[in-house]
Amino acid sequence: MKLKVYADRMSQPSRAVLIFCKVNGIDFEEIKVELSKRHQLSPEFQAINPFRKVPAIVDGRFKLFESHAILIYLASAFPGVPDHWYPADVSRRARIHSVLDWHHLNLRRGAAAYVLNTVLAPLLGLPLNQQAAAEAEKTLISSLSKIENIWLKGNGKYLLGGLQPSIADLSLVCEIMQLELLDENDRNRILGPHKKVQQWIESTRNATRPHFDQVHNVLFKLKMKLSVQQSSQAGIMESRMKAPLTSKM
Repeated sequence: MKLKVYADRMSQPSRAVLIFCKVNGIDFEEIKVELSKRHQLSPEFQAINPFRKVPAIVDGRFKLFESHAILIYLASAFPGVPDHWYPADVSRRARIHSVLDWHHLNLRRGAAAYVLNTVLAPLLGLPLNQQAAAEAEKTLISSLSKIENIWLKGNGKYLLGGLQPSIADLSLVCEIMQLELLDENDRNRILGPHKKVQQWIESTRNATRPHFDQVHNVLFKLKMKLSVQQSSQAGIMESRMKAPLTSKM
């Protein structure tokens, strides 16, 4: 039976799994689980992932969730996946695991919470939380500095000094791509100081094209929509400020 990938392309981990499958020629069926419509709460999806999160996969009778576990499984179970994604060498694998473990408690915690509480919350029917955004920003900036000075240390273009991307590169870059939704000035303020991080993002993007851009297209479309809304709101505010005041006398 064909591999089934349950995903929402607005989800960073979902995008990483989808891109990995496409880049490596893995035959699969993408089943959309729209988080904004609460599809993840359905009994059918809960039978696949009781935690009700995406992504998840079904390969025959085998069910699996958590994106890092999925990427490891796909790299190991499907023939023809190049070794650089998840090397056979145990020590190199262990180092990739160290990045993946670090990711969840650092970069993901900062990036996801910051974008949620500055951009996405209203789209999900949630209130913006300025305090949570401020705390997340500290974690995000600290994480980007650690990527710049620790994980990208070495002569290679990729994490851990790699000459080719691993599943860790793909997972972390998809996380950072969520920052595309930010106001341009805000994004530049956060990412601007981290030149090596920016080069690494571009290298990973180039290594996985055209699939990287195709899967991220949903993000680019939302960014354009948000930009139009912001411009419209700014125009309305400017018109109100320029409107002449009339006397109530």
